[in-house]
Amino acid sequence: MSTDSTNPGATRRSFLKTSAAAGAVLAVAPAVHAGGGDTLKIGLIGCGSRGSGAAAQALNADKNVKLVAMADAFEDRLQSSLATLKDDEKIAAKIDVKPERCFVGFNAYKDVLASDVDVVLLTTPPHFRPLHFDAAIKAGKHVFAEKPVAVDAPGVRSVLATVELAKKKGLAVVSGLCLRYDNGFRETVKRIHGGAVGDVVALQANDYRGSNWGKPRKPEWSDMQYQMRNWYNFTWLSGDFNVEQHVHYLDICAWLMKNEYPVRAIGTGGRQVRTRAEYGHIYDHFSIVYEYAGGAKLFSNCRQQPGCSNDMSAVVLGSKGRAGLSERRKGLVIHAATDWFYSGPENNMYQTEHDELFASIRAGRPLNNGAYMARSTLLAIMGRMAAYTGKAITWDMAVNSKEELKPPRYDWDVKLSVPPVAMPGRTPFV
Repeated sequence: MSTDSTNPGATRRSFLKTSAAAGAVLAVAPAVHAGGGDTLKIGLIGCGSRGSGAAAQALNADKNVKLVAMADAFEDRLQSSLATLKDDEKIAAKIDVKPERCFVGFNAYKDVLASDVDVVLLTTPPHFRPLHFDAAIKAGKHVFAEKPVAVDAPGVRSVLATVELAKKKGLAVVSGLCLRYDNGFRETVKRIHGGAVGDVVALQANDYRGSNWGKPRKPEWSDMQYQMRNWYNFTWLSGDFNVEQHVHYLDICAWLMKNEYPVRAIGTGGRQVRTRAEYGHIYDHFSIVYEYAGGAKLFSNCRQQPGCSNDMSAVVLGSKGRAGLSERRKGLVIHAATDWFYSGPENNMYQTEHDELFASIRAGRPLNNGAYMARSTLLAIMGRMAAYTGKAITWDMAVNSKEELKPPRYDWDVKLSVPPVAMPGRTPFV
């Protein structure tokens, strides 16, 4: 990878050039497991509900796979996940996780990577993704990485460097930005790219939903245990709502723009309803306007408040028409000279991610989603920066940000205060 994209002097042009290169797939990787004759051994790192779901989908993706190792920060989470997977009759025979291959703690990921697995599923809180991804690729493992892939710009730069290494080593990197694997979204985006609505003038990304979970602190929990158990509600672990969840529809807009990213963002956000202690210090709403070099704008809005109307969708306004994209029934539509809505076959996008990942490994042509998974993560982080600081944030500023969200050390006894809620106009850009 060019050093330009990993040092503080990186420019938008060098970042885009490097990340585009990182997204390319090696011509042909050695087909070590071609034809399905060899067993592909899977390791799960992060045993929450999404991790359990990803493991089940991986085990359903190929006839000759086994789950052989698991890791989590917490023993109870690991054992609950293992029990859930074993209860699934469709995959129970593919689970070969011995007690000695159940690893717990901050360094448990290292033990999984040392346990002779071929594919790892990275489904911990997003803060850990750059560290685990780097270690997995260096260890020669194919990777499924849940979204987002970082919570800060140094993490994104690390991920892009690792993506380039994966390309050189012929390793698969598939992202959990699952809407890109949905049949209907694929067909709709293909038509828009083909000119169905003309030139894109404006985009809108909505993510209005009810309240998310929050866990009250138990007396016996240390600061680190509390924040790790309640990870969604701490920016250093989740990236905040705009990054952890709204990244899905921001990525759809990036896809619609043919993976072009904006030059500037300005917006607002705050914490209005989800204010109790169990909700940590994250915002419950964001509203960001992203501006592209050619003049198009992306209006991004997300809200996480109960008792309100919900809407998760993207809208495209073009010079010749408009389009809507959502997961609702008949939610994929184009209104132009001829109206169209998607009526083709439906698929389970979560399963398709893994189907295509394992098929690419078997074929010796590993998928590499690395460029867009990293850049769309930065798109979401850029919006959070704009809301937290109240400043206009350029892409170059976001790329080169020195803000690194991490604790003093990874230790259960480390003292961690709850950070103050970001205050626009007062919270500095770093």
